[in-house]
Amino acid sequence: MSGFKFNPSHPGLRKTLREYEELALRYVWSMGEKGAASRSIHETVNSELGSDKSISRASIINIMNKLVDQGVLAYREATGKGGYHKIYYPLMDEKGYVKYLINTMVESLMRDFPKETQEILKKFS
Repeated sequence: MSGFKFNPSHPGLRKTLREYEELALRYVWSMGEKGAASRSIHETVNSELGSDKSISRASIINIMNKLVDQGVLAYREATGKGGYHKIYYPLMDEKGYVKYLINTMVESLMRDFPKETQEILKKFS
């Protein structure tokens, strides 16, 4: 997975996702194969963020497309008012996504610091 930032001080998925990104991903997971359009994702995320925060629809589309590029989500096109729309659906559940994150981080560390990474991983075996 490229292009994600790791913040060890944050809990759970917030280690690599902003609040709105996690909310968007969780919403798509909840929709399953049915999937969700950016409009419904945007409305749900803003509703969950509350009145003091909001996120643009463009930001939602950007994170959804990033997650598609990373293989976390996929989309199908559907016709509707205004033309074609992407309907995003999950390729990974939360457990699969967490394993993917961990694997990606460990692979990166092994590339740059193989000896040190192996030493640390042995402590957890």
